Amino acid sequence: MSRLSQSLVLTLLGGVVLWITALTTSYLNYVKPGFRPFLLAAGVVVLALGVVGLVQEWRRPYANAHDEHVHEGTGKQAEGHDHSRAPQVGWLLSLPVFAIVLIAPPALGAFAARGEDAPIRPPATTGSYVPLSAEKITPMAVGEFIGRAWDFRERTLTGKRVRLTGFVVRSRKKDRWYVTRMQMSCCAADAIALKVAVRGAAPPPDDTWVEVTGTWVSPRSRKIPNGTVPPEMTAIQVTEIPEPSEPYE
Repeated sequence: MSRLSQSLVLTLLGGVVLWITALTTSYLNYVKPGFRPFLLAAGVVVLALGVVGLVQEWRRPYANAHDEHVHEGTGKQAEGHDHSRAPQVGWLLSLPVFAIVLIAPPALGAFAARGEDAPIRPPATTGSYVPLSAEKITPMAVGEFIGRAWDFRERTLTGKRVRLTGFVVRSRKKDRWYVTRMQMSCCAADAIALKVAVRGAAPPPDDTWVEVTGTWVSPRSRKIPNGTVPPEMTAIQVTEIPEPSEPYE
């Protein structure tokens, strides 16, 4: 791969990183919001390296012409290397860059969360949870709902109406489907599926984003270890919504 090709790829890569990070919210499909400053810094550095390389390659013919003129004056022959036969396979490195621009990969969805028996992250303690209103509908993260559902001592969800936001994952069981949210620690590669089984409502198509208003269904048995099956809720209302700008919890 020639130096010119390397510089062009670096320029494209740095420009795309800056574009998806500074001008759009597409980067949220791959990393958490807290990584935005690091992406911006990395994009600036890579773009600068590419531009410097392009400038150097642009100036190279003039430098070579000057060297040849000097050598002609001294009667010596300049030595050089022919880069015209540099392998072109290096341009394949730019394919991921064009893929991000032309075919922007979406956030992880139903296909990634399909596993019926996928383990759920152990629930958090309820010490930091605020009391729920008995009269109003409480918007709630899917992860918080799971944490509250598996706290059998406090049972803070009993009789409370909550609203969960997530995408639909159809179930092999006919009496339920899942409102799901992917949770990641760093990036999409380590994301896990947080799922709540929805009963009492017809399942929308896979990957449909919905708001589900309903009430928690207390499990019939407390002998089931926490985190082995998704908690359940009975739907009161299901509303389709656009995909949020930040799809992960």
